Amino acid sequence: TDAEVSTRKKTFAEVQTERLDEAERTVLIKCPSKLNEKKLLQYLSSHGNVKSHFFFENRGINALIEFAEKSSIASLQDAVGIPSALEHHVVPFKSRLFTFTLKNPVSQRVEETPLQLSPQCHIPMTDLIEKLCLADSISSQMYILLNEYQLTEENIKLRFLACSLVRDFACAYFPDSTVKPFGSSVNTFGKLGSDVDMFLDFRDTGKHATKMKKGPFEMEYQMKRLPSERLATQRILSVIGDCLDNFGPGCANVQKILNARCPLVKFSHQPTGFQCDLSVSNSIATRSSELLYIYGCLDSRVRALVFTIRCWARVHGLTNSAPGTWITNFSLTMMVMFFLQRRSPPIIPTLDQLKDLADEKDKHVIGGYDCSFVSDLRKIKPTKNTETLDELLGEFFEYFGNFDFRKNSINLRKGKEVNKPESSPLYIWNPFEQDLNISKNVNQPQLEKFIAMARESAWILQKEDKTQQMINKEAWGLAALLIPFGKSNSSKMKNRMKGIGSETIRSLLDSLKLNNANTQQKAVGK
Repeated sequence: TDAEVSTRKKTFAEVQTERLDEAERTVLIKCPSKLNEKKLLQYLSSHGNVKSHFFFENRGINALIEFAEKSSIASLQDAVGIPSALEHHVVPFKSRLFTFTLKNPVSQRVEETPLQLSPQCHIPMTDLIEKLCLADSISSQMYILLNEYQLTEENIKLRFLACSLVRDFACAYFPDSTVKPFGSSVNTFGKLGSDVDMFLDFRDTGKHATKMKKGPFEMEYQMKRLPSERLATQRILSVIGDCLDNFGPGCANVQKILNARCPLVKFSHQPTGFQCDLSVSNSIATRSSELLYIYGCLDSRVRALVFTIRCWARVHGLTNSAPGTWITNFSLTMMVMFFLQRRSPPIIPTLDQLKDLADEKDKHVIGGYDCSFVSDLRKIKPTKNTETLDELLGEFFEYFGNFDFRKNSINLRKGKEVNKPESSPLYIWNPFEQDLNISKNVNQPQLEKFIAMARESAWILQKEDKTQQMINKEAWGLAALLIPFGKSNSSKMKNRMKGIGSETIRSLLDSLKLNNANTQQKAVGK
């Protein structure tokens, strides 16, 4: 749609600023199950103009209300009561989370109106497969999957609101701080139901630093000094974590994981229904989010292919939400990007090409790494490639089913297969921290499983007789790839495994023994 195209052309920073601003003017209201929408909006409008609103289900009915002016929230807060402390004592923290009840439900029941609820999770796999079978091409199947799984406008508003509510706590200590989402919530590749990664950002404090440069003297804040940035991060997160735990309405299962490589606080934010991970500002993660945002906006095939491959990988157990030796969604997304850079003509530019288009304001050097690339989408020439998604899906499986992983690595800066700098089974260069491999965790058996599944999928797509399968009411195209292969054709699968060496089977057995030994040790350790 034209509207979407015009929103699509905004820079990443513009979209972030707009959304954060929107969230600051937003409240969340728990509503009774029987509700007259018009009456509620009428009441809220007495505090100011309601710019947008929607209802959703999460432990009952909830309404997200965005006011046109931030001052409307103060007006509403002035009129709101404190819960009576009959059976519970309350922590008197006044947030933007409210409960709306009807004083006399019986007399008002007559006027209930059916509410339209915005779904906050995607449909089950069985329903998706049914929908896919009704499509007329693999391309349209892939767009159906994208539409079912991608974040909705409402879900994005809810994610930014969750960040904004955490910010209210951070601001009690650090009035200039902001809390921003990064990763899948903002990079256009987020799936309904995914966690919200957010970070605390103090960098706006840096803006004041330039003010005092003129004149004969200098003035600066006295601040507590600590031996390392890591220690400061741990202390800040520890306190904010305690705050959420002790005072945050609806913040449950708060876990402080402060000794991780990147210290974080995990918690479940019940009012919005999200699992959240809070860390302290990570500029490189923001650059990665923006890079993916740019790729996702350049061509509609990019997101359709990424969502499809990620869904396919999940069905076949190639990815897993638990950390381990599996390929991560981020690595998988980078593999899709690389494949699209390798097409002829390329569908998306390499990172070096994006860097060449960067101007002064796009220059970012972070911790000695050059993270510069163009932010204005209009400066990037659209691709001349006209391949359909039907072709690209088959070609993706062909390409990686036959990729020389032993010798080559995947480098998005150059868009070329480069010799591996070290012997990890799968080597994908971190686009910014050039000395890191983002898939270092992946072991040989997992990589070989990926190769086998890719070969099997390429083979299924090639031999397919769509018309016959549609007549027989069988799953076809993408639907056929989203059914675990072992169910229908394990003998065929064995043939496809032939090219894969016995050393892998040995290492698979070894890893099983290892896991067994580990679990026994853990059991003994207890």
